[in-house]
Amino acid sequence: MTKNLEIGDVLLEEYRLENGLRVVLNPDDSIPVVSVAVYYDVGSRNEKEGKSGFAHLFEHMMFQGSENVKKAEHFQFIMKAGGTMNGTTSSERTNYFETLPANQLPLALWLESDRMRSLAVTQENLDNQREAVKEEKRLRYDNQPYGQIFDLLISMMYKNFANAHSTIGSMEDLDDATVEDVQEFFRIYYAPNNAVMVISGSFDPETAKSLVEKYFGDIPAQTLPPAIDVDEPEEVAETYREYNDPLAPLPAFLMGWKIPKRRTKEFYALYLAGKLLYDGESSRLYQKLVKGEESVTQLFGFTDERRGPSGVMIGAIPKPGKDLDKIRKTIVDEIRDLAEEGPTASELEKLRNQLINSEVRSRQSSLSRAQSLAEYALYDGDPKVINVEIHDLLSITGDEIRQAADKYLNTENRALLDIIPGAAGNGSE
Repeated sequence: MTKNLEIGDVLLEEYRLENGLRVVLNPDDSIPVVSVAVYYDVGSRNEKEGKSGFAHLFEHMMFQGSENVKKAEHFQFIMKAGGTMNGTTSSERTNYFETLPANQLPLALWLESDRMRSLAVTQENLDNQREAVKEEKRLRYDNQPYGQIFDLLISMMYKNFANAHSTIGSMEDLDDATVEDVQEFFRIYYAPNNAVMVISGSFDPETAKSLVEKYFGDIPAQTLPPAIDVDEPEEVAETYREYNDPLAPLPAFLMGWKIPKRRTKEFYALYLAGKLLYDGESSRLYQKLVKGEESVTQLFGFTDERRGPSGVMIGAIPKPGKDLDKIRKTIVDEIRDLAEEGPTASELEKLRNQLINSEVRSRQSSLSRAQSLAEYALYDGDPKVINVEIHDLLSITGDEIRQAADKYLNTENRALLDIIPGAAGNGSE
């Protein structure tokens, strides 16, 4: 069954193939490019203890060739056609996407279908991608100052393994993985009925439907994987830890709070509270710590959006000689002020203008539209959410922001990670 949807003045069409692949078409001829986004419903949340890192490993494996595409040819085909591409892994999903000149849509669909159908899961590919993941971990986490602190904080915030372990996973688990393990993971999670594909940009919908059926229609469905339990108790798993970072030149800290899942009213209120506190140069904490006190070299602030319990993280690296406790007190005091007084009228007006501006800009990009539509289809079962979420955000009142900040942030139920620089520690936790 096919149904027509609307997002502003843009027509969307959503349908399913017989094998369960969900397809969303978003034609827009304003620029002669087309983007394809394929989102698989598998992230680190789906991994079991002893099998961590598989979702991220597969992000690498998916570029190692398939029945009709040799190793590294996916990149070469896209680049030679004048396109760009990538893939990413999160706790919630693994995605792959391309943006190409409009006449290259058949190429993008053929490439994505070939690896969905016939990925080359061999011992050689497993071994070399295991090593690639290890090297990535060394470069991005182990050998970078402060490289591990966000993963450590997440392990302190969450108690449920599905939420608490890192996306890159355990190298020991990857070392223990067999080809049979990886083949089974591919069979279960990389099935068409466990995926969403969005085509956004300049294309003819009827032609696109014909191409989608041609390339994806005969890929067999699989039994859907079991539902994931991501429930969490209200309390954080660990309230305090010191971490000796041998590469850190200065001390630092991170604080983390558990908050409700995405697309709830309280999540929206806390997302907006975060924007007021730490998002951009006009935010309260930037103005106080960077511009006012001039006490920090870097301010961290992040809202971790998940289908289950989500999170807010705030932290800082001080300038040499600055008092870390004083900086932390400034952050806590600012949270308390927001929880007691709420945002000002001018802050709310500025916040709403920022939201509208950001939404307009994101809709101007075919890739941004494709990724947003894929997330809403995958997480919420409904790509039309792209047209209503901005209104849900704009409907949040200052008092709702105040109440949510008081309930979830103005509390001792938080994880605090103190990072001790290399000269003061031995690199152990």
